[in-house]
Amino acid sequence: MSSKSEQARELFLTGANCAQAVVAAFHQECGLTPEQALRLASGFGGGVARLREVCGTVSGMVIVANLLRGYSDPGDKAAKDRHYALIRRLAERFRQETGSVVCRELLGRPADSGPDTPVSEARTPEYYRKRPCAELAALAAGILESELGGSRAD
Repeated sequence: MSSKSEQARELFLTGANCAQAVVAAFHQECGLTPEQALRLASGFGGGVARLREVCGTVSGMVIVANLLRGYSDPGDKAAKDRHYALIRRLAERFRQETGSVVCRELLGRPADSGPDTPVSEARTPEYYRKRPCAELAALAAGILESELGGSRAD
């Protein structure tokens, strides 16, 4: 397991949400303090505030890729297209490993189960036993590390 993978896994296991675990593992490379990274990703946990849509670890990958390789000129179509191709490549690698990029599917919940309450669950040993999120955060961080090498494209 890569160092970023292990950092993301440990961040989740110490209370960070899934998106925070990925983004905070790359805080230095993104030019953020740990607190800024955690704040930036705070609403993406549980598939965006526990709506169980796009997995927070995938959202975390997108945030990191945006900060390291994103474009800033809205009129630069070539840069936009290159960046979207990168994001799709990251998501596809994740999907190939897991079968989905959707939180509810990764958790094995029925398609019609809808969002959970916005109230987060207590982080108990049982919570960690039934959730794949720590390993998904590690996977996402490893994909980022191999695709981006952790450096800015400035």
